[in-house]
Amino acid sequence: MRKKLRNIAGNNVQLAFIYTALQSFGRGIWMGNILSLYIVVFAEMSDGVFGLTPNELLGVASGITGVSMTALVFPSGYFADRFGRDKMLRLASLIGISAMMTLIFSADIIPIFVALFLWGAFQGISRPAFESIFADSVPTGNRSGIYSKLHLVRQAGMAVGPFLNIILFIHLGDEWDISILRTVMIFGIVFSLISSVLLLLFKDDRSLGHESESLVENRGDESEAELKLSKRRRRIPLLLTSSNLIVGMGAGMTVRFFPVFFRAVYSMKPTDVQLVMGITFIFTGTFAILAQKFSVKKGRVEIMLASKLTATLFLFIIAFYPPLWLLLPLFILRGSLMNSAEPLSRSILMDAVPKRNRGKWNSVQTISWGLFWNASAVIGGFLIGEDNFSLCFFVTAGVYAVGSIPLFFLIPLVNRES
Repeated sequence: MRKKLRNIAGNNVQLAFIYTALQSFGRGIWMGNILSLYIVVFAEMSDGVFGLTPNELLGVASGITGVSMTALVFPSGYFADRFGRDKMLRLASLIGISAMMTLIFSADIIPIFVALFLWGAFQGISRPAFESIFADSVPTGNRSGIYSKLHLVRQAGMAVGPFLNIILFIHLGDEWDISILRTVMIFGIVFSLISSVLLLLFKDDRSLGHESESLVENRGDESEAELKLSKRRRRIPLLLTSSNLIVGMGAGMTVRFFPVFFRAVYSMKPTDVQLVMGITFIFTGTFAILAQKFSVKKGRVEIMLASKLTATLFLFIIAFYPPLWLLLPLFILRGSLMNSAEPLSRSILMDAVPKRNRGKWNSVQTISWGLFWNASAVIGGFLIGEDNFSLCFFVTAGVYAVGSIPLFFLIPLVNRES
């Protein structure tokens, strides 16, 4: 019976891997460093837009995505729990297709802002439902392994994108030219468009039953001590999401501006930036697998904490503008270590949250990327101003350190996986 249930759920799981691969591949091409430099170069060519510096305009663009996502993510999580995950994914698919089509035909900053607003809406609606239907299709108690594999697929897709960009830039011209950037973006947007269509294929009736319920809901007879521990474990989602929200705020101030930093401070060419980004994504996926292996012996929270604190230290060093031979390994290790803990974090949350509330909690988790990651980019843009990246990096490192504090309180509450 259990084997049969897993085969049924496997349709959702397999589809999730295909969707993640295509979505990440597309984003790896057009989003992140290409979109960031496209907006910055556009602002430079226009001698400023709305009286903002290029970095400030980039921050505002990210903020638009964050505001749109934030406005929809909580209702989306509620409706995913109330009416079904697959229904929300169908709605997200339509909005995602609209966002990509708008971006393809955008040649001015206002249509780009509209496309990014729709993209934020797509993320706000799709993420809680996608994460919930995936969690509902995976057995509880040993989630971190399959979450790490999904994360590896996501990072591999994000890595292949920049490596393909190298070929495109060699063919089109290794320059930060607006027309070249636009051509590269459109190539990647097509893959994101295809991935949006795949959301129509997920089905709630392929999910598992009690096998995917939370650990608290799965418990039978408990002693008094175990009951007390169960009550304390109800704090896990609050502690975990509070840490993610704070870290997301710090990341938003900085991550969007790294490509601009490489161009402005180190005069790196497009192919150089693509190579660094691609290698970083490969290391991130590899480190996620290693982190999961070590977490079985050392504990998931302990590995998360060690990774985040080490990454914070590396960012602090980067703020001093080290020579390029030192900057590049520090940057790659910083990004890899900070993001390698994501599967562990997600597995802990889904183990602790009952199925009936997963849409809501995935909405809260999404806010760390939506409101705090994107909206805090506005703060980052104004901190940087013309070219003051160092100040932004110092502030971000401080925020990362604060965001690690709740993890110390999680250590006694989270069991090691078998």
